[in-house]
Amino acid sequence: MLYSCSSLLFSLHYVMFLYLLCEGKTQLLSKNSTIKAVFAFGDSIVDQGNNNNITTIVKCNFSPYGKDFVDGKATGRFTNAKTPADLIVEELGIKELMPAYRDPNLQVEDLKTGVSFASGASGYDPQTASIVSVIPLSTQLNYFEEYIGKLKGLVGEKEANKIVNNSLYLVVAGSNDLANTYYTIGLRQKQYDIDSYTDLMVDKAEDFIQELYKLGARKIGVFGIPPIGCMPCQRTLSGGLGRLCVEEHNQAAQLANTKISLALNGSLSKKLPQSKLVFIDIYDPMLDLILNPQKYGFEVVDKGCCGTGNIEVVILCNRYMSSTCEDGSKYLFWDSYHPTERGYRILVDQMIKKYINRFM
Repeated sequence: MLYSCSSLLFSLHYVMFLYLLCEGKTQLLSKNSTIKAVFAFGDSIVDQGNNNNITTIVKCNFSPYGKDFVDGKATGRFTNAKTPADLIVEELGIKELMPAYRDPNLQVEDLKTGVSFASGASGYDPQTASIVSVIPLSTQLNYFEEYIGKLKGLVGEKEANKIVNNSLYLVVAGSNDLANTYYTIGLRQKQYDIDSYTDLMVDKAEDFIQELYKLGARKIGVFGIPPIGCMPCQRTLSGGLGRLCVEEHNQAAQLANTKISLALNGSLSKKLPQSKLVFIDIYDPMLDLILNPQKYGFEVVDKGCCGTGNIEVVILCNRYMSSTCEDGSKYLFWDSYHPTERGYRILVDQMIKKYINRFM
């Protein structure tokens, strides 16, 4: 099916406002750790399929997503195979895959070792999830509280509390706030300049982390926002004819990262005794992959593997409208926003080496 340039850009604009990136890549963990389980909150980077059965167009439980996953199955993971959440539990030696909490086929045993509550296109700003009818962070917390009740029924209150207190919590959010809610849709620009909007993001992030702490979380890794201006979709929308990285968007990501990092290392750490709050820098490692692809064996870093690679993401990346590249391992991005499993693996390896000891 052929699209005119104008209709294609309209679809892209819609889809993109719709949802976004992935701001994360991975990080931590060692096989000698005392981590009982891993839990993920946030957006599409660690959404393992929670959006599959909700009424939203921000989902990917269809081909070609999952092309290189087990049996080539599309599970609702926003990439070609494994996500950072999968790679982290694999590296930790906990299990091979992290399931979605809302998976109707969720196994009881998985409750003991961790699940994902994340929802593609969600963010710190409540408006971000509301715009595209996905699961906000507040509801993700409600699901976690519900989960704790189930866990207590399964293993008893004492053991459940031990698991909750000694698990690793991944928070991956912020990219959709900036790329979708602020820049693409633009509604927030009428209320805030970028400095005050990033303050709003940080306030909401602090609120979420404190609520997570109240429920028993102690080891919390907060992913920073990647260089969103260099994502293929952003290049297409705002990078001009040359599809250059959008410096304004990158600067906004850096501003938000600085504020989140300062909050974690300052006021929050003081408010939350016995917590280990770790800011995980995604921006610099991701930018290095983009600027120095040959160092990592990538051939294409400005386009995704799906379709033209310029704008296809979620509903635009499908088996009817989009072909896929022959060898996804040569691409940093799977669609116009999400990295391939190979991209994630490189980032995960780097993050584990840098951050694991900070949780111990």
